[in-house]
Amino acid sequence: MAVILDGKALALEIRAQIKTTVGKLVEKYHVVPHLAVILIGEDPASQSYVKGKEAACQKAGIKSTVIQKPVTISEAELLTIIAELNADTAVHGILLQLPIPKHLDPDKIIALIDKHKDVDGFTPENVAALTNGRPRLVPCTPLGIIKLLKKYEIPIAGKHCVIIGRSTIVGKPMAALLLKENGTITICHTKTTNLPAITNQADILVVATGQPKMINGTHVKDGAVVIDVGISKIDGVICGDVDYESVYPKSAFITPVPGGVGPLTIACLLENCIKCYQTFMEGNHD
Repeated sequence: MAVILDGKALALEIRAQIKTTVGKLVEKYHVVPHLAVILIGEDPASQSYVKGKEAACQKAGIKSTVIQKPVTISEAELLTIIAELNADTAVHGILLQLPIPKHLDPDKIIALIDKHKDVDGFTPENVAALTNGRPRLVPCTPLGIIKLLKKYEIPIAGKHCVIIGRSTIVGKPMAALLLKENGTITICHTKTTNLPAITNQADILVVATGQPKMINGTHVKDGAVVIDVGISKIDGVICGDVDYESVYPKSAFITPVPGGVGPLTIACLLENCIKCYQTFMEGNHD
């Protein structure tokens, strides 16, 4: 019987630690950590995510400001907003809620964010640091997954870690983090042929495809660790990229959806925000 990896419980632990840390830091510096979130348009999913982040910040003692702009915003205006936030000493973290409208270039915009305020870990400087094995600010979802594996004392070194998905948000940084832990890495994607032959070799399988129930029991070997990053709705029911019912009996460990990876993403966002705050307060602007 598989052990269910309880990301929600771990996230609560992390958030409790952050709240305590924030209290001590505010007492020391007399300045409240401040996260600025840029939200463009009125996409319901993005609005929901931002509300969740706001609530999490409030509970942790972090100030959260949402800058909401219409979907018609120009790239020049958005770049100006980011430049102003970079220069604002009262703002310690900046988050651009993705996705953004197609007329805006996300790479160009993210690259302008101050690397010391980049709570998502998406700027070229932070990506390079992670790729070089010296991570500073790390994308929140992969960071949460590593924390979850370590919490349950699941060995990574020497294990075959297969990642399905090559996004800059999950797949690529996940590979870098697992490699840093001495895992042996394979990345699969939409052009991969004979996917089950590869996934059946996985000791640790991370699935981040955005395709509900894409991975089933035929893709997984007995005793595998299965991490499901996806979250979708089918007929009003929340599910992940993994067909939980068919994969659970074959797994040694598995994340549920919801309650697995999702809560850890927000917890790690708060952690990154505090790192940005400490960097600013301590003057470590290398």
